[in-house]
Amino acid sequence: MNTRAQTLAERVERGANELIAFVEGCSLAEWQTPVPGDGRTVGVLAHHVASAYPVEMDLVAQLASGEAISGVSWEMVDQMNAEHAQAQANCTREETLGLLRQNSASAANGIRQLSDEQLDKAAPVSLNWDAPLTTQYFIEEHPISHPFRHLMDMRTAVK
Repeated sequence: MNTRAQTLAERVERGANELIAFVEGCSLAEWQTPVPGDGRTVGVLAHHVASAYPVEMDLVAQLASGEAISGVSWEMVDQMNAEHAQAQANCTREETLGLLRQNSASAANGIRQLSDEQLDKAAPVSLNWDAPLTTQYFIEEHPISHPFRHLMDMRTAVK
């Protein structure tokens, strides 16, 4: 097994596990608390992270095969997030925990399958001004940092 890929997968699992532990400890009132500066509730934001893993992994696979990520803008991401927030306004903690567990495990398993060569492949990424980014960088920026980024905001919201 590839050591770098294994280490990256473990970091994905760590972020997911920290988010899972936070969600498990949320009261109903905390679950429904709006996150300052974001507007989504703690529950919707946790569901957002859970549902983003497959999309992020599709983009990881693109980069790992040497394909550029093009035509994806932050405006598109914002629109997708707004639609998700509306559709999942009443998501449950149990549903979200199941999705977090399933999708993060799938993401970690997918990352474990990557070779060093695939992790080192670089191609333009439209989300980053068409900068040529490596697959490893994209993994660190998205499926690894994503739960940590939102978890910090969720913790602030329920203090």
